Amino acid sequence: MSTERRTAVLAAACWIVAGVVYLATEAVAAAAFDGYSYATNYISDLGIPEVGTSGGRAIDSPLAWVMNTGFIAHGVLFAAAAALFAPRVTTTLRRWFVALAVTHGIGNVLVGLVHSGTTSADTSYGFLHGVGAGMAIVGGNLTIVVVGLSLRRAPAERSLGTVCLLLGVVGLLAVTALLVDGGSSSVDVLPDGVWERISVYTITAAELLLGVVTLVGARRLSRS
Repeated sequence: MSTERRTAVLAAACWIVAGVVYLATEAVAAAAFDGYSYATNYISDLGIPEVGTSGGRAIDSPLAWVMNTGFIAHGVLFAAAAALFAPRVTTTLRRWFVALAVTHGIGNVLVGLVHSGTTSADTSYGFLHGVGAGMAIVGGNLTIVVVGLSLRRAPAERSLGTVCLLLGVVGLLAVTALLVDGGSSSVDVLPDGVWERISVYTITAAELLLGVVTLVGARRLSRS
C-alpha cells in the first residue's frame, strides 16, 4: 500500500469513527436518561454525572461517563483526521484548517472533562465547559467551511466542497440562532436543543461525508 493511500485510509477511518462514536455514545446515554428530549435538553445534559437540575431541566444521566467518553474520543479523532487530511487542503488554507480542527478537538475534550450543571458552575473552573462548547461548535463548523472552500478550488471535488461549505455555514447560523433564541424571552423559534443539535450535527454530517468520500478515493488509488 502506497503512503498516499495509507494516509487517505487512516484519515477516512478517523473521520468515520469520530462521527459514529459521537452519535452512538449520545444515543446510548440518552436511552438511559429517563425523560431525555433531543429537542429541549442540551447535549451536555447527558454528561452531567450528578442527579439534580440544570437551567430548570431535571438531570439524571446514569451513563454520563459514556457521553463524556464520546466527547473526548470525538475531539481526538477529529483532530487526528484533520492532520492526516491536511495535505489535501490548499497551502493558503492549511494552517487555518489544522488550527481550527485542533480548536474543535480541544473544545470537545474540555466539554468531556468539565461538565455543565450546578456542581461544575460552583467551581472556579466551571466556566471552561462553556468555553469548550464554544470552541467545539464554532471551531468545528469553521473547519468544515475552510475545507469546503479548499475543495471547491479543485473541479473534481467542487461538489463535495460546496456541500461542506453549506454545512459549515448552516452550523454557524444555527449556533447564532441558539444564542439569540435561547437568550431572549421575546424570541422563540425553535427549542434550544434543536438549534444546538443542528449546529453540532452539521459537523458530524461533514466528517462522515469526508470519511466516506476519502475512503472511496483511497480504493480508487489502489486500482490505478
